[in-house]
Amino acid sequence: MPQKMVCVYKPAPEKGLEIREEPIPNPGEHDVLVRVEAASVCGTDLHIYNWDEWSANRIHPPLIIGHEFAGTVVEVGKSVQHVRVDDYVSAESHVTCGMCFQCRTGQAHMCPQTSILGVDRPGAFAEYVCIPEKVVWLNDRTKLPPEVATLQEPFGNAVFAVNSHEISGNTVAVFGCGPIGLFAIAIAKASGAAAIYATDIIDYRLELAMKMGATAVFNSGSVAQDKTIKATVDWICKANDGYGPDVVLEMSGAPAALTAAFGAVRNGGRVTLFGIPSRPVEIDVGESLIFKNLTVLAVNGRRIFDTWYKTRFLLESGVVDLRPLITHQMSFERVDEAFELLASGQACKIVFRPPSFKAPPAESAARPAKTDARLSAPVQHR
Repeated sequence: MPQKMVCVYKPAPEKGLEIREEPIPNPGEHDVLVRVEAASVCGTDLHIYNWDEWSANRIHPPLIIGHEFAGTVVEVGKSVQHVRVDDYVSAESHVTCGMCFQCRTGQAHMCPQTSILGVDRPGAFAEYVCIPEKVVWLNDRTKLPPEVATLQEPFGNAVFAVNSHEISGNTVAVFGCGPIGLFAIAIAKASGAAAIYATDIIDYRLELAMKMGATAVFNSGSVAQDKTIKATVDWICKANDGYGPDVVLEMSGAPAALTAAFGAVRNGGRVTLFGIPSRPVEIDVGESLIFKNLTVLAVNGRRIFDTWYKTRFLLESGVVDLRPLITHQMSFERVDEAFELLASGQACKIVFRPPSFKAPPAESAARPAKTDARLSAPVQHR
């Protein structure tokens, strides 16, 4: 094994990233070392690239970024019990303490001591990444190629958000067609939604929304800014036979979208808030929530590891096909181009391929049979 690896690096508290060589990490007693085959770009990575206010208050360079990935285990620590060399894996990016109230009551996704790959600890935009065994997720290579397996972590966010309300037979509106919103459309479609209405301000995203199963789409940026909210609400209600949708999924965090979401949902309807506003948003609680008798749920992340099992079924069964949303596959050297595409809204999921990545030979596809017994059960730690 070489001594150094190529990685995407945040060297200093300023805009931009670097491609450089760093030492390959050594796994600790309970860690595994993974050779990365695919790593996908998240909105969090875009924040770090731009070095916005959130990044300045959260990230402490220098740091290798990236937290969505798939790859092969090449080394394990001496106390690792459930993971073996050559296992094909992804990982839950949130490394939790396991001992706080949230962790011990099935809410580890809200652990206040969480350490996140590529945010608080070295990430996966590298040829190798070192992770604790307890966050490893075993993949089946015969069913999930690396470019799809790397999407399980963000896809799980949408699975969690959409499944927070009853979808089957109900009409659904999705505000914001970024990756999570587009994932949500596909999940709602697979869950038997009666109709799915999607809004965004970028036509490119709305075209992808139709591919993923939206019934109809509306560009809310196509009208004057002072008319956006009313125009969006009117369009959704007209498209839905004069009624507001049963369920609204607000995935953008845009202030106008939040107001329109509460305005569009029917009386007695349900709203899931997932998008994160960049600044505080004022909502008329009386008129928009109480008098409409709404059920409103704010969600973040995904349940560890409960949501991963639902995610596995949706993807491995073919019920949801995410390949149309993998709009670009690139080498690390094109990192600036990748983030420019994301910032412009002309890309959905961009997958990086490390320099050392080589597609496994065809016969290796049979290897998951060795781990089938473990694929049906979680990695357990006591």
